[in-house]
Amino acid sequence: MLQEFPEENIEALATGAWILGTGGGGNPYLSTLNLRRLYAEGARVQVMQPEDLADDDMVAVVSGMGAPLVGQERLKDPRHMARAVELMEDYLGRPFRAIMALEIGGANALSPFLAAALLGRPVVNADCMGRAYPEAQMTSFAIGGLSMFPLSLVDVRDNEVIVTRAESWKWMEKISRAVCTAVGSTAATCKAPRTGREVKDWGIHDTITQATELGRVVLEARARHDDPVAAVLDHAKGKQIFRGKIVDVDRTTTGGFLRGKTVIEGIDADRGATLELAFQNEWAVAFRDGAPVAMTPDLLCLLDSVSGSAIGTESVRYGQRVSVVALPAPEILTTPAGVAAVGPRAFGYDIDFRSVFQ
Repeated sequence: MLQEFPEENIEALATGAWILGTGGGGNPYLSTLNLRRLYAEGARVQVMQPEDLADDDMVAVVSGMGAPLVGQERLKDPRHMARAVELMEDYLGRPFRAIMALEIGGANALSPFLAAALLGRPVVNADCMGRAYPEAQMTSFAIGGLSMFPLSLVDVRDNEVIVTRAESWKWMEKISRAVCTAVGSTAATCKAPRTGREVKDWGIHDTITQATELGRVVLEARARHDDPVAAVLDHAKGKQIFRGKIVDVDRTTTGGFLRGKTVIEGIDADRGATLELAFQNEWAVAFRDGAPVAMTPDLLCLLDSVSGSAIGTESVRYGQRVSVVALPAPEILTTPAGVAAVGPRAFGYDIDFRSVFQ
């Protein structure tokens, strides 16, 4: 069953997806403006449930790829995302039934909507991360052992690339990242096509609904002049990790990623303590006074303490008053295979995963 995604839900989706992005996925502001413009021009997007897909339907899995800081500097054109889908269809020789997000985090939650508005396809209420992650092998589809090729990539200079085959998910990440870096560390991609059966079996379902409802909670709390951070914690069954002021940011764009750390000086109940948040596009591990206290795959979210808005790794800056919160991860990410793919060791930290919700 198809349901029209109403224009009034765009802001809520963007707000919630920015929180679920855990610092990455790209700031959704420009994508929100693009989607609103497409709606103003008469386009409409319909959303379908994964269970309504036929087993042999083909589903396009789309995302922007690159370093979040570059994505802030390069204005987005929805036609590039649509072209990545068309390029994949040309290669496969058959059309896609629907389009879905690679990740529900940040701007990439809106990527399928931009392509769908131009191509007239529905968007599937699912993704394969339940958040945002920086690398190709960090998905539920990879955890499920599904194929990682082919992949199409389109940039703003009219370059188009298809990776027809890769030996493994990590090799697909290396190859596509090298291409993305070569074209300026920002590109539109259509990942390995998925069948309806694969989406039903291995997709993380209802994440568009999850993001929209989370965003609505924040917007309604602001309108009531309530504490939006408390509203997020209550709605998403999260935990507050730290509250303080940003006192240092070390950030570098390298190899197609944004890497670094930010240091937070505690206030209120955390006064006298320091929290360091390490990131690779997304927040990965939180160290309190040098000891790890929270880590991926738990969702580490940095929120403005007043507005409840998410703060991305590309936009965090000195002086911001922030709250660090953790939200529960999708179940598949906390399995042994999931932790191997997206736990702290996948980011280079010799730490055993310990959830704050255990």
